[in-house]
Amino acid sequence: MRVYVGFDDTDIVGADRGTGKMARWFEKKLSEGVRLYGVVRQQLPVLEGIPYTSHNSAACLILDNVEPSGIDEIIERGAEHIQEHFMVGSDPGLCVASVDSDAVNDLIAFGRTACTRIVTQKEALKAADRVHLSGHGGTNDGIIGATAGVGLTLSGWSGRFIEFGGLRQFDSNIRVGDLEAHGIRVLSIDRNAMVPGFDDSIDTQGWLRPRLWGGGPVLPVESVGFGSWKSVGAKNKT
Repeated sequence: MRVYVGFDDTDIVGADRGTGKMARWFEKKLSEGVRLYGVVRQQLPVLEGIPYTSHNSAACLILDNVEPSGIDEIIERGAEHIQEHFMVGSDPGLCVASVDSDAVNDLIAFGRTACTRIVTQKEALKAADRVHLSGHGGTNDGIIGATAGVGLTLSGWSGRFIEFGGLRQFDSNIRVGDLEAHGIRVLSIDRNAMVPGFDDSIDTQGWLRPRLWGGGPVLPVESVGFGSWKSVGAKNKT
């Protein structure tokens, strides 16, 4: 069974780690047999009235091979993981939902709404009333982002992967075929939208972060010459 684990608001300004890094570390806490499919970063609005540390993003792990009886263990370990790594002064939240939960549609709708306006803890609790949602300190505002992160990831059409099968180990230049053999599809989004060839090269600009599109990792690229491509959305250098 596939299970989604959302973390939010675990860091403070000036911290040496953010929620995304903490979420990636959680892979080491998984039980034997549970497999990490990926970790997705979900961007939420930066609006006046919404407290956030730097970018207002949440992180969601996608786990496979989870037995129904193992969900409680994931929740327990997730809470322990927050207690181990959160920064004092943050407002951590944890959301855990299985793909076959009756709350899936409500979670997806909440994630979409959270991208358009300020939402409240009460709304998050209502959307997640049939899955696990818990606050772990401060104002507990992290339950909002954790719920939205799970909902947006469940939709299959939002966010970017910050972990997927060791994507950080790839060289800056890679063949299209090698990337697709690893499970990352390559999609041209330039004006002519030619299909990249298997032997074409991609310049990832040192930052390979596929998008979550169609339920899986997709790398959008644009042409820089025949047989050559570069990934779209390079890391902000500021």
